[in-house]
Amino acid sequence: QVQLVESGGGLVQPGGSLRLSCAASGIIFSANVMAWYRQAPGKQRELVAHITRGSNTNYTDAVKGRFTISRDNAKDTVYLQMNSLKPEDTAVYYCNAVRWTGSSWQVRYDYWGQGTQVTVSS
Repeated sequence: QVQLVESGGGLVQPGGSLRLSCAASGIIFSANVMAWYRQAPGKQRELVAHITRGSNTNYTDAVKGRFTISRDNAKDTVYLQMNSLKPEDTAVYYCNAVRWTGSSWQVRYDYWGQGTQVTVSS
C-alpha cells in the first residue's frame, strides 16, 4: 500500500525559505524517479521538480535557481528546499513517483498524500 506523507509547509514572508519533506512507504523508493508537484487555488496541479534514481534533477522554469530537490534513499524521503520564496509559490505541495511516457512525466501511482500547505505572504 503506497503512502506518501508530506510535511514542512507553513507561512513564510516573501524572500524566506522552507524545506519540505516527503516520506514514502509501500514502494521501492530507490528504484523510482521522485517528484514534487504543487496546486494553487483554482489552478491545476503542476510538476515543480523531479529527481532521478541517479539524483539528476530538473525544475520548472518558475523555480529554477530557487528550489532544490534532493533524496535520501536510506530514509525513503525526498526533500524540496525552497529559497527566495514568492507569493506565487503559494500552493499545496505534493510528492509522487513519476515515470517518463516518452512525451511527458506522469505519476506512477494513482495516490496522493494530504500535501503540505505553503503560504508566502507578508
